[in-house]
Amino acid sequence: MSSPIYKSTIYVIDDDPDVLGSLRFLLEAEGFEVLTFRTPTALLDRNTPRHADCFVIDYKMPAMNGIDLALHLRDQDITTPIILITGYQDENIEKRAEAAGLHHVLRKPHLEESLVSHILQAIEGPTLGL
Repeated sequence: MSSPIYKSTIYVIDDDPDVLGSLRFLLEAEGFEVLTFRTPTALLDRNTPRHADCFVIDYKMPAMNGIDLALHLRDQDITTPIILITGYQDENIEKRAEAAGLHHVLRKPHLEESLVSHILQAIEGPTLGL
């Protein structure tokens, strides 16, 4: 995959430090600037989520799941594309994600295969559906 034309900023939120590290490595290798957060609170306390070009948010996290975080961002009028990542096979996740205005739901552990292309699609165009 080719690098983005400009250095897009991707915010990755996942409570697993190994996932954060591997996603940071993958995305930086593709030319993105990457900021990582281990909790939704860490992102929200940052007061800069408006500067992201795309969010990659884990579904299952302590205190607040990824869809709830996405809804919180939307309540703050943040329209940045959001990609949800999850290891859970519950079809209700996709339905809830679509209702919350998320751009894609990607399944762990094989999300590296398509994450970059989904990020580029989300940044470059309107909501493409799940």
